Amino acid sequence: MKLSFFTAVLLLLHSCTHPLKNKETDPLKITEVKQSFFPVTNYIKGQLFDIRKYGITPLKYTTIKNHTDSVWIKLEDVDLAVKEFLEPEIDSLNLTHFFTEKKFLDQTLDAITFSYDPSTPLPDSLKLNHWDVYIDPNTGKVKRIFMIKNIDNKTLQLTWQSSKWCIINTIINKPDGTTELEKEEKIIWGY
Repeated sequence: MKLSFFTAVLLLLHSCTHPLKNKETDPLKITEVKQSFFPVTNYIKGQLFDIRKYGITPLKYTTIKNHTDSVWIKLEDVDLAVKEFLEPEIDSLNLTHFFTEKKFLDQTLDAITFSYDPSTPLPDSLKLNHWDVYIDPNTGKVKRIFMIKNIDNKTLQLTWQSSKWCIINTIINKPDGTTELEKEEKIIWGY
């Protein structure tokens, strides 16, 4: 009994002269908070799945230089119509090293906006430059997604209106720094 009491007193005195390191200030104990990105690719794939599941045949309008043509898209070709925006996969596993997320309530759009921009110089193989996700603050559902990709000398912009339509703008980036809209493709499925 005396030995255990003596040991306890020594441990107490030792801890008073050598305080334990605070986990918050010890650089070895600080753990990085992992970013959690909205799974944009899975969301779009889910919307495409619903189009096929419910047998909705989307109508695609292509406008080039003020001339518009339309065509029905076969259900088996729906993914092909937006394939450029299904790669790379946007989720919390693969792009957190390259992009940072900013969240804010945009009262003009009545949406909670999640905005993603590069945090480091992007590798040449990564064509995705920016994306936004707009959430309805009342329902918590996705209202819209906007994405920008640069491929060769062109910029592709996707605006995805949940359960209704999407627009893909193809913009030519000219050597003199100017841009020109090459074509606009609007796909409608929410009649």
